[in-house]
Amino acid sequence: MLTALTKTGKKICLGFDYKKETLMSLRDKEEFVCPVCRETVLLRLGDQRIFHFAHKQSSQCRELYENETYEHLEGKRQLFQWLLKQNIGSVLEYYDRNIQQRPDIMFKYNGQRYALEYQCSTLPDKVLTKRTNTYLENGYTPLWVISSSHLHQKRKDLITLSNFQYSFLRTASSGKLYIPAYCPDKQLFQLVESITPFSIKNSFAHLSSLPIQTIELDAILEPQNDHPISQSSWNREVERYMFNWALHPRTEHKPFLQEIYNQGLNIFLFPPEIGLPVAHSVLIQTPPFIWQTYLFVDILAHKNTKDLITLKEVNTSYQKRVQKKQIIVRHLPQVKNATPFTAMIEYLELLVKINFLKKKGDRIFEVQKKILIPHTNREREEAKQNFLAQYENVQSR
Repeated sequence: MLTALTKTGKKICLGFDYKKETLMSLRDKEEFVCPVCRETVLLRLGDQRIFHFAHKQSSQCRELYENETYEHLEGKRQLFQWLLKQNIGSVLEYYDRNIQQRPDIMFKYNGQRYALEYQCSTLPDKVLTKRTNTYLENGYTPLWVISSSHLHQKRKDLITLSNFQYSFLRTASSGKLYIPAYCPDKQLFQLVESITPFSIKNSFAHLSSLPIQTIELDAILEPQNDHPISQSSWNREVERYMFNWALHPRTEHKPFLQEIYNQGLNIFLFPPEIGLPVAHSVLIQTPPFIWQTYLFVDILAHKNTKDLITLKEVNTSYQKRVQKKQIIVRHLPQVKNATPFTAMIEYLELLVKINFLKKKGDRIFEVQKKILIPHTNREREEAKQNFLAQYENVQSR
């Protein structure tokens, strides 16, 4: 850890740039105690690791606050100094005795109190959720920043994200969903933005790199840029995923395959209007082609031209599928003001843009034309090409 108290109660914070000679002199004169447990701690001034305080081997507190890596110590030190340079009042390793939690950095900004946690190691979901909820219930805005070492970019526009990594998803006031990351070695923030999953773990996304020396806090709290997906690239990845999924089905896939077979559907002949990217699909763990198929077989397939679709019946279908665990909602501790059902609404609004539906009110849509099911590969290919031309025309407006 980077903070300790002297026996006289003076706080020593190694987040500031002390010279080694100064600290050696201080160590000769003072004894140090942990601000949390009040046990004696030792000031380590080795050449291989960052200067830090350490509990003795027998300490009960050691389990909670020791075993920090160099990356974690150096990362939170850099983030602390970054905030100070912006004249943002910050406390490194602030211990709140009322909630018995110690964020890496507590700071106040624009009238809000933030708890910044820089996370380098994996953390059980229950622990991360409990800490997050405790912060929220006690007037903190949690800001979890994941180590960049956890980000695994497959290529420029594709990334693999686990449930642990998705736990860092947060919402800007604009509604944008993103994951903040930091690399102390490169002194670089990274923002995973425009996350649009096509499978449980694989997503289209844009990875922005922002040097800590030139970026301010607002850019991390309120990212502004949109990064639209190429629909042709999306179609290519979704098709590849669907075909592999169908050719090598797992046990949990078989009920879905059986249901669409009973509905007279062939996964290899799906219409291009099923499995489209929408912004809030990131809130749903189930791949878009599956939850959009459920919406099709439950509602869209039974509607004719001029028929009406209400959000109430869409929500009924959605809730039924969630209860049956056919649609799985992501557990996202920091996302409190967005609902996964928004993805359903965005999908209907996308169908409006490509002229399959017409909006008749805030909660009512009218069918303009039915989604047609191809019967051959040739029909499917023609439908796909027609759809792409129409979709790209809509996106360019």
